[in-house]
Amino acid sequence: MIEPIRARWHVGRLLRRSPETGSAVRLELEVPTWPGNRAGSYLDVRLTAPDGYQATRSYSLASSGASTRVVLAVENLPGGEVSPFLVHHFAEGEEVEVHGPLGRFFVWIPSAADPAPVQLIAGGSGVVPLFAMASAREREAEGEDFRLLYSVRSPGAVFFAKELDALSRTQVEIVHTRETPPGSSRPPGRLTRDALAAATFPAATGPRVYVCGPTPFVETVARWLVELDHDPVRIRTERFGGGRS
Repeated sequence: MIEPIRARWHVGRLLRRSPETGSAVRLELEVPTWPGNRAGSYLDVRLTAPDGYQATRSYSLASSGASTRVVLAVENLPGGEVSPFLVHHFAEGEEVEVHGPLGRFFVWIPSAADPAPVQLIAGGSGVVPLFAMASAREREAEGEDFRLLYSVRSPGAVFFAKELDALSRTQVEIVHTRETPPGSSRPPGRLTRDALAAATFPAATGPRVYVCGPTPFVETVARWLVELDHDPVRIRTERFGGGRS
C-alpha cells in the first residue's frame, strides 16, 4: 500500500509565467517545503487582500513527482476572485499560499498488479491533470499503454500543445469542436459517442479511464462509456463548473 502524502499549507514563489492559451497562463512556482505529488493531484491557492479578506480556489497540478517545482495552468474566468489575479497580475518573484497536495481518488500510480491500458479523456482545461499523468508515464521505461482523447474548441485553445505533440508513450487524438487546424480533413464538431468509441480503448481491454472537464462534458462521456460496456468501477471522473475561480 502506498502511503498518502500529507497536505499542508506552503508558501510558493512565482519563478516563471508564460501564455498558455489566449485566456490562460502557465505558472511555475518554487515551493521549498512541497513534498512532491502524484499525477492527477490538485492544490488550493489562497489570496489575502490588504483588508484581510481571503479567497481560496482549487487548481489541478500539471506537474508530478518529487520536485519542489509546481506547475499550474490557470484559465481566466471573468468575475472570478482568484483566476483574474493569477492570470493578469501575479508577477514573477511574488509569493502565494498553496495548500496540498490534495486528491487521492483521481490520481495515476504505476501498477504492476494492474497492467491494463489507461484511457485519458479531457474537455478544455480539464486536460491539465491528464497531461500530468501522460508526462509521468513518459518518465516510466515500461508500463501501461496510454491514450489521450482531447476535446477542445480550437487549435489556439489547446493546453500544452508542444508537449502533447512530443509525447512518445501516449497516443493523442484531438477533437476540435469549433475550428480545426489548417489542412485538417476533419470538420469541426462536438465529440460523439461513435467518435469516442473509435478513439478509445475498447471495454474488453478493461482500461482504467480518467475523465476531466466541465460537468456536462464529464457526465455525458461517463454515460457513453457505461453504454459502451465499460466497468463503472474503472471510470474515474473529475469535473468543474458552476463556481467562481
